[in-house]
Amino acid sequence: MRDRIDTTTAHPARRYNYWLGGKDNFAADRESADRIAAAWPSAPIAARENRRFLRRATTYLAREAGIRQFLDIGTGLPTANNTHEVAQAIAPETRVVYVDNDPMVMAHARALLTSAPEGRTAYLEADLREPETILTHPDLLATLDLSRPIGLMLVAVLHFIPGPGAAAPIVARLLDALPTGSYLVATNATKDFLSEPVAAVYDRMLATGQTDIWPRTRAEFAALLRDLDVVEPGVVPVNEWRAESEEAPRPASADVSVYGAVARLP
Repeated sequence: MRDRIDTTTAHPARRYNYWLGGKDNFAADRESADRIAAAWPSAPIAARENRRFLRRATTYLAREAGIRQFLDIGTGLPTANNTHEVAQAIAPETRVVYVDNDPMVMAHARALLTSAPEGRTAYLEADLREPETILTHPDLLATLDLSRPIGLMLVAVLHFIPGPGAAAPIVARLLDALPTGSYLVATNATKDFLSEPVAAVYDRMLATGQTDIWPRTRAEFAALLRDLDVVEPGVVPVNEWRAESEEAPRPASADVSVYGAVARLP
């Protein structure tokens, strides 16, 4: 396993872990994270708010929408309030499949993410860019019933699919495999709230390969939810989505710059 972990190239999951204050990262991850934070100083705030959104959205699906199956793609390294922990605290019988393309993430997940006895978790090493591989994986099919509603979690992963419109066919293929009553939970970084000077610096970093986080406008992100019933309050910065119970003071949207939404497949 160690031979398959490239410690010389930054990986999004390990960089995210660094911003969340974790220790499961390497020098390349920290250097990449620091370069991004130099242009976008609030990146660590965004990472934390994104994680809080995941907790609130999972709680909504498990408690209010009655979802008992989750497909979490781009799960990241285990930390507090992982999807199955939040969902199984409400409904212990919940089943969750985690997917990530980093073998280090999968090794940690298998070791640390223990399901409630009534439920089940599975871990697939696969890539969001290959949805067919995920949907046909034997471990997924052995864990989730694709004829029953599923919560598809695409949190802090879509912005690693670069290019205008590039994420749409991937999201569409995943949703096509799910039945009516399923939900999509998604987030994506955006430049919509950045000042012109900060946005210009970010554009230069994208052009020179110093960041792999592809921002999307509200319109492009909302287009991923086309034909879905978007749950109130709609497409909003993640720090604003049903955050009434979060401790004050809350960060400004410009300090988060990540859109989030929850939507139902009719």
